[in-house]
Amino acid sequence: MRERVRLGVNIDHVATVRNARGGAHPDPVRAAETALTAGADGITAHLREDRRHITDADIGVLSALCARAAKPLNFEMAVTDEMLSIALRHRPHAACLVPERREEVTTEGGLAVAGQEARIKPVAQALTEAGIRVSLFIEPSEAQVEAAAAVGAQVVEFHTGRYCHLTDPGEREVEFERLAAAAAQADILGLEVHAGHGLDYETAPRMLAIPEIRELNIGHFLIGESIFVGLDTAIRRMRAAMDSAK
Repeated sequence: MRERVRLGVNIDHVATVRNARGGAHPDPVRAAETALTAGADGITAHLREDRRHITDADIGVLSALCARAAKPLNFEMAVTDEMLSIALRHRPHAACLVPERREEVTTEGGLAVAGQEARIKPVAQALTEAGIRVSLFIEPSEAQVEAAAAVGAQVVEFHTGRYCHLTDPGEREVEFERLAAAAAQADILGLEVHAGHGLDYETAPRMLAIPEIRELNIGHFLIGESIFVGLDTAIRRMRAAMDSAK
């Protein structure tokens, strides 16, 4: 019987709203507490170089919260010396290496690991030696999966944005098959498979048709949906949708 697929909740955009006014409300740490109570299996937070949403102080408090709750903190980070230093100081459960461009609104596309192995491998090695699980946020392609294994990652998280944004059923099915093939390849290479970006009540359950997927990380949709139904309800509905997926 398949193991229950985990749900990680990204609380970045609670911090985006807070920072729009420069105050302390809404508090992303309170959102993390609510998410864990509602059934999230872990918390994801991206500390960007420009600190546009999550701050250094948030990471400190989130680390302590997740430790008390015995739940994993997934620390999304760029491949930089600064972020490596912060990760080594806080020792989150996992560090997910992501691409980062200051002009982008959100993370656009996966990390180009293939061709950058020499830059990424030392960071992955330092994190692993510190007991931090290394995840790479990548496109579902054969070359990227092979490169992820080569640099020593333990996890790949596939970028599902293209699948979620496609409207043509045929094109969407082609992208789904691409995700499924990459997941099977990753599993053969000993990589745990996660997925995220753009997922909602419809597309998240569809991802669970890929048997290798062990975790979904969802943020923007849940934070947006919470405006209308509340964060607790939004997460419980997502958990129910995932649990009912065939």
